[in-house]
Amino acid sequence: MSVLKQWLGSVLFTLYLFFSLPPYAFLVLITAPFFTRSKSMRIAVAWVESVFYMLDLLCSLNYSVEGEQHLQGENTVILMKHSSAWETLAQFKLFPEQTWVLKRELMWAPFLGWALRVFKPIAINRQDGKNAVEQVIEQGCARLKQGLWVVVFPEGTRVPLGVTKRYGLGGALLAKSAEKPVIPVAHNAGNFWPRRGWLKRPGTIQVVVGKPIPSVAKSARSLNEEAQSWIEKTLGELD
Repeated sequence: MSVLKQWLGSVLFTLYLFFSLPPYAFLVLITAPFFTRSKSMRIAVAWVESVFYMLDLLCSLNYSVEGEQHLQGENTVILMKHSSAWETLAQFKLFPEQTWVLKRELMWAPFLGWALRVFKPIAINRQDGKNAVEQVIEQGCARLKQGLWVVVFPEGTRVPLGVTKRYGLGGALLAKSAEKPVIPVAHNAGNFWPRRGWLKRPGTIQVVVGKPIPSVAKSARSLNEEAQSWIEKTLGELD
């Protein structure tokens, strides 16, 4: 694929991404009073599937997943690498019915934030330190008891590949409090859909789901470090 075609495909894809969101978000909102959460989630997943179809069609960018069998057990806490906008979409398809820890500013975004409210994410003020962590633990435990999986980006923000940032303890503390394991997830989406980049590079994003890491008899810090070590090591192997 020529550079010109890559840019043209990337621009067309970005236009589809933004202009396809409002109708799907509106559908989530008007059906929410009558649908269960699971049915509303199917609408969100349908939107993501349409986005990924266009991503493949226009940019020749798809993905593969290794380790899906590790998601077939009890619902738990997922710690996922955050290097691109791709994984914020992919999580809808990759994991069983879920909720997310996210920055509260997203809840104010037109259409996106309105639809997200239907799924009751854990929206935190990232500047709130201890209170934000307590919110993650309290609301996260409640979501886990409801049977949902909780997805956490421990880096807190998108980090370029090749850069290692300290992982926040919130996800590990939640797993400890709920007596649940942690499932680490690595991927190299940042190589193809760079942080703050319009150009989407053709290829196959590789996603690797790790084995559950038990939280029993571990401190939250050691649990967090073990997950970070696995994610960064696996990412290095993918690169």
